[in-house]
Amino acid sequence: MSPTRSMSGAADFFAVERNRAAIASVSSDMRAALPDRRRLLSLGAGAAAFALSARFAAAAPAAVDWRRLSDAEWRRRLPGPSYAVLRQEATERPYTSALLEEHRPGTFVCAGCSLPLFKSDWKFDSRTGWPSFYTAIKGAVGRKTDFKIGVPRTEYHCARCLGHQGHVFRDGPRPTGLRYCNNGVALRFMPAAA
Repeated sequence: MSPTRSMSGAADFFAVERNRAAIASVSSDMRAALPDRRRLLSLGAGAAAFALSARFAAAAPAAVDWRRLSDAEWRRRLPGPSYAVLRQEATERPYTSALLEEHRPGTFVCAGCSLPLFKSDWKFDSRTGWPSFYTAIKGAVGRKTDFKIGVPRTEYHCARCLGHQGHVFRDGPRPTGLRYCNNGVALRFMPAAA
């Protein structure tokens, strides 16, 4: 064995020892940075609270681009009557919606994409045969003028998936004077957490 080789072997040995010492000091720094049990529990509680508050988001995954779904995909996702209303702007027959009798606290969401549209406190009996509300959640609906029956009406639709919901009229109760006349098959009811 040559003297140069034994010198490089010693240098390698010291380099390995220096690396071990550096790794040990980084490991102890990392252990100090790890959260203790109390921090972990509070983080877990915070995450659980966030998950509960985001229950509507869970119903409608962000990965879906609701405006780019094909007609075939909408047909697959929706029951026939909901498809006809949401995607083809049909109107359900009056007095056929189970939501007319829904009086629990909660939120009415779009049946197409689960976007919250109306709070149950805003629902009223318009005696028209369709679920009616005097206001909508800010930014949840879009509007356009519709001439389908020969006179101009204001159609409104879900702001996320563009699904037809109904028409808005200026014969509602105070404080807005508006009546959002909604097709029941275009909505789902989400009861408030107990």
